[in-house]
Amino acid sequence: MRHSRALIGAGAAAAVATWWFTDSAPYPYSQRRLLDLPLPFLTLKRLDDVLRARKGERVLEIGPGTGLQSLHVAPQLGPDGRLDVVDVQQEMLDHVGRRAAERGVGNIVPNCADARELPFPEGVFDAAYLVTALGEIADPARALAELRRVLKPSGRLVVGEFFDRHQIRLSSLIGLAERAGLRVTRLYGPPFAYYAVLRPCTTPDAARAAPAGRHDSVNVLPVAGG
Repeated sequence: MRHSRALIGAGAAAAVATWWFTDSAPYPYSQRRLLDLPLPFLTLKRLDDVLRARKGERVLEIGPGTGLQSLHVAPQLGPDGRLDVVDVQQEMLDHVGRRAAERGVGNIVPNCADARELPFPEGVFDAAYLVTALGEIADPARALAELRRVLKPSGRLVVGEFFDRHQIRLSSLIGLAERAGLRVTRLYGPPFAYYAVLRPCTTPDAARAAPAGRHDSVNVLPVAGG
Protein backbone atom coordinates (compact mmCIF):
# COMPACT_ATOMS: atom_id res chain seq x y z
CA MET A 1 0.00 0.00 0.00
CA ARG A 2 2.80 2.39 0.95
CA HIS A 3 4.60 1.53 -2.30
CA SER A 4 1.44 2.18 -4.32
CA ARG A 5 0.95 5.56 -2.71
CA ALA A 6 4.54 6.47 -3.46
CA LEU A 7 4.04 5.59 -7.12
CA ILE A 8 0.85 7.65 -7.30
CA GLY A 9 2.62 10.58 -5.67
CA ALA A 10 5.53 10.29 -8.07
CA GLY A 11 3.12 10.17 -11.02
CA ALA A 12 1.33 13.31 -9.83
CA ALA A 13 4.63 15.11 -9.37
CA ALA A 14 5.71 14.11 -12.87
CA ALA A 15 2.43 15.39 -14.29
CA VAL A 16 2.89 18.73 -12.55
CA ALA A 17 6.48 19.06 -13.78
CA THR A 18 5.51 18.17 -17.33
CA TRP A 19 2.62 20.62 -17.29
CA TRP A 20 4.84 23.45 -16.03
CA PHE A 21 7.75 23.06 -18.43
CA THR A 22 5.74 22.34 -21.58
CA ASP A 23 2.85 24.72 -21.00
CA SER A 24 2.02 27.22 -23.72
CA ALA A 25 -1.07 29.15 -24.67
CA PRO A 26 -3.16 27.89 -26.30
CA TYR A 27 -2.00 24.38 -25.57
CA PRO A 28 -0.87 22.90 -28.93
CA TYR A 29 -2.68 19.90 -30.37
CA SER A 30 0.67 18.17 -30.95
CA GLN A 31 1.00 17.82 -27.15
CA ARG A 32 -2.61 16.77 -26.59
CA ARG A 33 -1.75 13.60 -24.66
CA LEU A 34 -0.54 15.69 -21.74
CA LEU A 35 -4.04 17.16 -21.40
CA ASP A 36 -5.35 13.79 -20.23
CA LEU A 37 -2.98 13.73 -17.25
CA PRO A 38 -4.98 14.27 -14.04
CA LEU A 39 -3.97 17.38 -12.12
CA PRO A 40 -3.87 17.29 -8.30
CA PHE A 41 -7.02 18.73 -6.71
CA LEU A 42 -8.67 19.58 -10.06
CA THR A 43 -10.37 16.20 -10.26
CA LEU A 44 -13.59 15.28 -12.02
CA LYS A 45 -15.23 14.50 -8.71
CA ARG A 46 -14.48 17.98 -7.44
CA LEU A 47 -15.75 19.46 -10.67
CA ASP A 48 -19.00 17.60 -10.06
CA ASP A 49 -19.19 19.03 -6.55
CA VAL A 50 -18.92 22.63 -7.73
CA LEU A 51 -20.61 22.53 -11.15
CA ARG A 52 -23.60 20.39 -10.13
CA ALA A 53 -24.70 19.69 -13.67
CA ARG A 54 -28.33 18.62 -14.01
CA LYS A 55 -30.34 16.83 -16.68
CA GLY A 56 -31.84 19.08 -19.30
CA GLU A 57 -29.41 21.96 -18.74
CA ARG A 58 -27.48 23.78 -21.41
CA VAL A 59 -23.85 24.14 -20.33
CA LEU A 60 -20.85 25.83 -21.91
CA GLU A 61 -17.22 24.73 -21.69
CA ILE A 62 -14.36 26.99 -22.79
CA GLY A 63 -11.17 25.23 -23.83
CA PRO A 64 -12.20 21.54 -23.76
CA GLY A 65 -8.79 20.28 -24.84
CA THR A 66 -9.11 16.59 -25.63
CA GLY A 67 -12.42 16.25 -23.80
CA LEU A 68 -11.36 15.10 -20.34
CA GLN A 69 -14.08 17.17 -18.67
CA SER A 70 -16.46 17.30 -21.66
CA LEU A 71 -16.94 13.54 -21.85
CA HIS A 72 -17.59 13.46 -18.12
CA VAL A 73 -20.05 16.35 -17.93
CA ALA A 74 -22.10 15.81 -21.12
CA PRO A 75 -23.71 12.49 -20.08
CA GLN A 76 -24.90 14.12 -16.85
CA LEU A 77 -27.04 16.53 -18.90
CA GLY A 78 -29.10 13.72 -20.40
CA PRO A 79 -30.62 13.53 -23.90
CA ASP A 80 -32.50 16.80 -23.41
CA GLY A 81 -29.40 18.66 -22.24
CA ARG A 82 -26.55 20.06 -24.28
CA LEU A 83 -22.88 20.85 -23.80
CA ASP A 84 -21.47 23.53 -26.08
CA VAL A 85 -17.68 23.44 -26.26
CA VAL A 86 -15.65 26.42 -27.52
CA ASP A 87 -12.04 26.29 -28.65
CA VAL A 88 -9.88 28.32 -31.03
CA GLN A 89 -8.29 25.12 -32.37
CA GLN A 90 -10.48 23.10 -34.72
CA GLU A 91 -8.19 20.09 -34.22
CA MET A 92 -9.10 19.98 -30.54
CA LEU A 93 -12.80 20.15 -31.32
CA ASP A 94 -12.48 17.37 -33.90
CA HIS A 95 -10.65 15.26 -31.34
CA VAL A 96 -13.41 15.75 -28.77
CA GLY A 97 -15.99 14.88 -31.42
CA ARG A 98 -14.27 11.61 -32.30
CA ARG A 99 -13.99 10.58 -28.66
CA ALA A 100 -17.63 11.47 -28.05
CA ALA A 101 -18.72 9.36 -31.04
CA GLU A 102 -16.69 6.41 -29.79
CA ARG A 103 -18.47 6.61 -26.43
CA GLY A 104 -21.93 7.24 -27.81
CA VAL A 105 -22.12 10.76 -26.36
CA GLY A 106 -24.29 12.76 -28.74
CA ASN A 107 -25.04 16.02 -26.94
CA ILE A 108 -21.70 17.83 -27.38
CA VAL A 109 -21.85 20.73 -29.85
CA PRO A 110 -18.48 22.12 -31.06
CA ASN A 111 -17.92 25.81 -31.74
CA CYS A 112 -14.64 27.07 -33.19
CA ALA A 113 -14.58 30.55 -31.71
CA ASP A 114 -12.72 32.98 -29.48
CA ALA A 115 -13.83 33.17 -25.85
CA ARG A 116 -13.59 36.95 -26.11
CA GLU A 117 -16.37 36.95 -28.71
CA LEU A 118 -18.72 34.09 -27.95
CA PRO A 119 -21.14 33.20 -30.78
CA PHE A 120 -24.20 32.96 -28.56
CA PRO A 121 -27.10 35.26 -27.62
CA GLU A 122 -27.51 36.65 -24.13
CA GLY A 123 -28.70 34.54 -21.21
CA VAL A 124 -28.87 31.08 -22.80
CA PHE A 125 -26.65 28.97 -20.52
CA ASP A 126 -27.53 27.46 -17.17
CA ALA A 127 -23.85 27.01 -16.35
CA ALA A 128 -20.38 27.39 -17.81
CA TYR A 129 -16.93 26.21 -16.82
CA LEU A 130 -13.24 26.54 -17.72
CA VAL A 131 -10.53 24.29 -16.34
CA THR A 132 -6.96 25.63 -16.68
CA ALA A 133 -8.16 27.77 -19.59
CA LEU A 134 -8.90 31.29 -18.34
CA GLY A 135 -5.22 32.21 -17.95
CA GLU A 136 -4.52 31.12 -21.54
CA ILE A 137 -6.93 33.70 -22.94
CA ALA A 138 -5.21 36.92 -24.01
CA ASP A 139 -7.86 39.09 -22.34
CA PRO A 140 -9.40 37.16 -19.42
CA ALA A 141 -11.44 40.18 -18.32
CA ARG A 142 -13.20 40.31 -21.67
CA ALA A 143 -13.75 36.53 -21.62
CA LEU A 144 -15.40 36.77 -18.19
CA ALA A 145 -17.61 39.61 -19.42
CA GLU A 146 -18.67 37.46 -22.36
CA LEU A 147 -19.41 34.53 -20.05
CA ARG A 148 -21.49 36.83 -17.88
CA ARG A 149 -23.41 37.93 -20.97
CA VAL A 150 -24.33 34.42 -22.13
CA LEU A 151 -25.21 33.10 -18.65
CA LYS A 152 -28.76 33.20 -17.38
CA PRO A 153 -29.26 35.57 -14.41
CA SER A 154 -29.48 32.48 -12.20
CA GLY A 155 -26.54 30.80 -13.91
CA ARG A 156 -23.23 29.71 -12.44
CA LEU A 157 -19.67 29.78 -13.68
CA VAL A 158 -16.91 27.47 -12.49
CA VAL A 159 -13.27 28.47 -12.97
CA GLY A 160 -10.56 25.88 -12.31
CA GLU A 161 -7.00 27.17 -12.11
CA PHE A 162 -3.72 25.29 -11.57
CA PHE A 163 -0.30 26.61 -10.63
CA ASP A 164 1.33 27.05 -14.01
CA ARG A 165 2.73 30.05 -15.84
CA HIS A 166 -0.73 31.16 -16.95
CA GLN A 167 -2.57 30.74 -13.67
CA ILE A 168 -5.06 33.42 -12.69
CA ARG A 169 -4.34 33.94 -9.00
CA LEU A 170 -7.37 34.09 -6.74
CA SER A 171 -6.91 37.75 -5.86
CA SER A 172 -6.80 38.60 -9.57
CA LEU A 173 -9.87 36.48 -10.30
CA ILE A 174 -11.92 38.33 -7.71
CA GLY A 175 -11.04 41.68 -9.27
CA LEU A 176 -11.63 40.47 -12.83
CA ALA A 177 -14.97 38.97 -11.82
CA GLU A 178 -16.10 42.20 -10.19
CA ARG A 179 -15.43 44.19 -13.33
CA ALA A 180 -17.32 41.63 -15.40
CA GLY A 181 -20.41 41.74 -13.20
CA LEU A 182 -19.67 38.45 -11.47
CA ARG A 183 -18.98 37.54 -7.86
CA VAL A 184 -16.92 34.68 -6.46
CA THR A 185 -19.21 32.88 -4.03
CA ARG A 186 -17.39 29.63 -3.25
CA LEU A 187 -13.86 28.27 -3.34
CA TYR A 188 -12.73 24.68 -3.32
CA GLY A 189 -9.11 23.60 -2.92
CA PRO A 190 -5.79 25.28 -2.14
CA PRO A 191 -4.66 28.51 -3.86
CA PHE A 192 -2.35 26.66 -6.25
CA ALA A 193 -5.12 24.38 -7.58
CA TYR A 194 -8.58 25.75 -6.92
CA TYR A 195 -12.10 25.68 -8.25
CA ALA A 196 -14.08 28.91 -7.85
CA VAL A 197 -17.84 29.29 -8.31
CA LEU A 198 -18.96 32.65 -9.69
CA ARG A 199 -22.49 34.03 -9.94
CA PRO A 200 -23.88 36.96 -11.92
CA CYS A 201 -24.36 40.05 -9.79
CA THR A 202 -27.98 41.13 -9.56
CA THR A 203 -27.14 44.67 -8.43
CA PRO A 204 -24.08 46.93 -8.90
CA ASP A 205 -23.45 46.84 -5.14
CA ALA A 206 -23.23 43.04 -5.17
CA ALA A 207 -20.22 43.19 -7.47
CA ARG A 208 -18.36 45.25 -4.88
CA ALA A 209 -19.21 42.95 -1.98
CA ALA A 210 -15.83 41.18 -2.22
CA PRO A 211 -13.12 43.79 -2.91
CA ALA A 212 -10.29 42.78 -5.21
CA GLY A 213 -7.52 41.02 -3.36
CA ARG A 214 -9.80 39.83 -0.52
CA HIS A 215 -11.93 36.72 -0.12
CA ASP A 216 -13.03 36.90 3.50
CA SER A 217 -16.68 37.04 2.37
CA VAL A 218 -16.30 34.01 0.11
CA ASN A 219 -17.37 30.56 1.28
CA VAL A 220 -14.14 28.55 1.28
CA LEU A 221 -14.86 24.83 1.22
CA PRO A 222 -12.49 22.36 2.92
CA VAL A 223 -10.24 20.21 0.78
CA ALA A 224 -11.68 16.72 0.81
CA GLY A 225 -10.74 13.46 -0.84
CA GLY A 226 -11.28 12.86 -4.56
